[in-house]
Amino acid sequence: MRVMVMIKGDPQPGAAPSEELLGAMGRYNDELKAAGVLIDLAGLLPSAMGRRVRRSGGNRSVVDGPFPESKQLIAGYWILQVPSMDEAVEWAERFPFQAWSQIYPGEYGAEVEIELRQVFEPEG
Repeated sequence: MRVMVMIKGDPQPGAAPSEELLGAMGRYNDELKAAGVLIDLAGLLPSAMGRRVRRSGGNRSVVDGPFPESKQLIAGYWILQVPSMDEAVEWAERFPFQAWSQIYPGEYGAEVEIELRQVFEPEG
């Protein structure tokens, strides 16, 4: 099964991750690669650089970021190939939470949230 692992957050424009975070994330990503479970990964730029396209009542609109409710935004993702959701959870629990929370100290403090969702794949 493929599982998308999403880390919540919205970095400030121009904010750069610390060397500590880059190192911790590199080690985590290397573990995923070595285990053969990593399919893809990427960090996302701040929502201030993004756009949303909406359609309502036959009308289309484009809204420039930043977007409110940054705790609901995705800062990055991994797509893993694992035998079960339980294994995906085990990988998420190994995430370098302490290093990550340091880039959002005022916004999140020590709280970091990762969401896991199975990728839809038609059977057969």
